[in-house]
Formats: sequence, C-alpha cells, structure tokens
Amino acid sequence: MENDKREFIIKKLKEKGFRITRQRRMLLDVILANECSSCKEIFFEASRRDNGIGTATVYRMVNLLEEIGAIDRKNMYKISYPNNCSLEEACIVELSDDSTCRLSAKRWNEVLHAGLEACGYLQGREVTGIILHPCSCEQEGLGHAV
Repeated sequence: MENDKREFIIKKLKEKGFRITRQRRMLLDVILANECSSCKEIFFEASRRDNGIGTATVYRMVNLLEEIGAIDRKNMYKISYPNNCSLEEACIVELSDDSTCRLSAKRWNEVLHAGLEACGYLQGREVTGIILHPCSCEQEGLGHAV
C-alpha cells in the first residue's frame, strides 16, 4: 500500500515536470513511513539517513507535495508544550455557542493532564506529545473539524 502511494506521488511529480532525485525519494519515504507532524520532524529523520540534506530541501519537498495534493500541511499538527513554556495563547478551544476558551501553554498542559488523569490514561506517566489527525467529516460536509 505504501509503495502504491509512493509510486502515485512520484508519477504526479513527474507529470508536473519535477525531477525525482535521490533526496526527494528519500524524503518521500520518510514522510510515508513516519508520523511526522512538521517539517522539522521530517528534517531530523531525513538527516539521520542523509546528513547532507538541508532544511530548505525539506520545505521545498513539502511544498511540492502540498501543491500536488499529496499532503495538507494545515492538517499536520503536533501539540506539545514544555511545562515551563510561557506562551499565552497556545490553544483556542471553540465551543458550540460560538464562544472560545483561550488557554496559555501552562493551562493547556494542566487541562490535558487533569483530563487524562481523570480518565485513567496517565497512570504515573507524562505526556510527551500529541498528534491530531484531521476529521474526515469536514471534508464530507458532515461537521466541524476539531
């Protein structure tokens, strides 16, 4: 399945006139094989495989993939803040009455921790990151993506 996706994307890139370089193939493999949620994560994984790769190459490849519709960068999320982060508006929660809750990074961590603890998920562990995937309901016109 992953190989089919890879070949389909390579075909689309070729149709658009892009050369398929060794680095582009490697980046595509990294993106398809990993749950990377940012260009930075893609870069770190790619640089393990090829220490000569630059961040600009990663960003260009992600832009190309977005251009051909292979990825949607708006839907790549990783929400994680260190406990000492001072970001004031780290998270905005939209409520059904059209109001919002604006949470600082510190408060976001507190709410997340309290909720996971109350549901029994943490059991003495700490959250190191959260990856959100897009809701397909929004694409089908069935609801609002969270």
